Amino acid sequence: MQNVTLSNGVEMPVLGFGVYQIPPEQTEQAVSEALAAGYRLLDTAAYYGNEEAVGRAIESSGIPRADLFVTTKLWVQDAPAQENTRRAAEASLAKLGLDYLDLYLMHQPYGDVYGQWRAMEELNREGLAKAIGVANFYPDRLVDLVINNDITPAVNQIETHPFFQRTADQRLMRECGVQIQSWGGLAEGRNELFTHPLLSEIGKQHGKSVAQVALRWLVQRSVVAIPKSVRPERMVENIAVFDFELTDDQMASIAALDTGASLFLDHHDPKIVAWLARQRLTRHVEQLRLR
Repeated sequence: MQNVTLSNGVEMPVLGFGVYQIPPEQTEQAVSEALAAGYRLLDTAAYYGNEEAVGRAIESSGIPRADLFVTTKLWVQDAPAQENTRRAAEASLAKLGLDYLDLYLMHQPYGDVYGQWRAMEELNREGLAKAIGVANFYPDRLVDLVINNDITPAVNQIETHPFFQRTADQRLMRECGVQIQSWGGLAEGRNELFTHPLLSEIGKQHGKSVAQVALRWLVQRSVVAIPKSVRPERMVENIAVFDFELTDDQMASIAALDTGASLFLDHHDPKIVAWLARQRLTRHVEQLRLR
């Protein structure tokens, strides 16, 4: 495994395991298998409703806490946001069974962002979150947050894959001292990614799968990735991307696939903003449990 060094000196694996959309009843086994495959970065969120299952897998793994890098995320908090952010962080720590988080992210750039961030800064100073960051922040919101606060986000987790490459965003983040992290690194198979002719051909040249090519492309761009799978063989495949390297020509050909547009949610769309900002965690988790 390779690491990236965050702006505060914290070491973060460049490849990890995400649990988005894994049902809570399947999460413990999936995480246990991911840990057995060699993953040490685990990425969850309060909104996913599976923090407790992640915590059980960590506890049963026997892996020393210092060898793991655990991320969870803060959902949009009701007022008073600063107080509720601390409560939310404490609830996530309790569900995970941990004394501290390696990385705590603000999941969406909505609500009282500054009240939430002030509370996250306090958590960071107290050592309850070794690093703090954001997710889904576009450049304008990120720069505004950086300028008007004491601690610069260590990470910004955003949609990043061959069809939405975020190169300008990454350049700006580098200037600000923010590490880019990808969600949806395999585009959830959209745009027929897994059978894409170019990615398939590059894979054949290296004896690798399309997924491995896409993940290697992210790693070579110094983008942290968190692919998800519930199949052990896919977990093993996804982490096996450190024994080959894409050529400059191959990197350039993949760069030509960029459409410059999201395949999922446009965080600048007023309808999307309204929908996300009105979501409340308790209702969402109850809906997950009913499925």
